[in-house]
Amino acid sequence: MSGTVLTRTALGAVGVALGLYGAWLTLSRQTTAQIVSTVQYLVGGVVLNDVLIAAAALVVGVLVTRGLPAVVRAPVVVGAVVLGSTTLLAVPVLLSYGRKPDNLTLLDRDFVGGWWVFAGVVVACVAVAVVVRVRRGAGGSEPA
Repeated sequence: MSGTVLTRTALGAVGVALGLYGAWLTLSRQTTAQIVSTVQYLVGGVVLNDVLIAAAALVVGVLVTRGLPAVVRAPVVVGAVVLGSTTLLAVPVLLSYGRKPDNLTLLDRDFVGGWWVFAGVVVACVAVAVVVRVRRGAGGSEPA
């Protein structure tokens, strides 16, 4: 067995063991109602992701990149994936879920302003990547 295969096998075994330990903790420390709720949440998350979010991302990706030159497509797709996934993760703080008037330390920042800064950085990185690709002549320039 080579070192790579041995490392992958060991990491896989550790991952399986940690997953089994987590499952045991969940099953041994939760009520039946909590376990059912967890299963519903996990199944709902998979369905929501696979049916709605992934399908929407594919459709938007195809529509947006269809008219773009080939040299621009990869950076735009990467930027869209980064910005889109980060935005989805940030929805709770962007909409101030969990903010309480009696505890001003919860969500005490301008998260929407921070998101705009982040979006600007992503767009700037995409623009730099496009300029670099154009200068290197990567990917051609005809739209598909």
